[in-house]
Amino acid sequence: MKKFFLLSLFVSMAITAMNAQEATQKQAPKNGPKIEFNEMEHDYGTIQKGGNGECEFTFTNNGTEPLILTNVRASCGCTTPTWTKEPVMPGKTGTIKVKYNTNNVGSFTKTITVNSNAVNSPRLVLKIKGKVEQ
Repeated sequence: MKKFFLLSLFVSMAITAMNAQEATQKQAPKNGPKIEFNEMEHDYGTIQKGGNGECEFTFTNNGTEPLILTNVRASCGCTTPTWTKEPVMPGKTGTIKVKYNTNNVGSFTKTITVNSNAVNSPRLVLKIKGKVEQ
């Protein structure tokens, strides 16, 4: 009886380990473009009205195929993104430049939604924040 219990326990543990490994492999695609940003949020801190509202997000294609940003849009018209339009080859970098209208006085938090063909994050959100003073 004791041998049967130990054998059952061993088989159960082996099946659990195989299922966990299979689930992990399904979650992390091996092939295709993969996007990775240096930072996901930019804090301007406090800036003066009319000051420089520009920042830049840099990303790398850590995948095996060209990465294409299909759309990049800001949460409101006071924020304007421009981005790398051509495909980013594996191992290469691209940028998303963001310009916030610093004529708007007060605290702000805005988002930039990035859509791409990346297998790891086809849609992700970048964030900018800060405070504009007179």
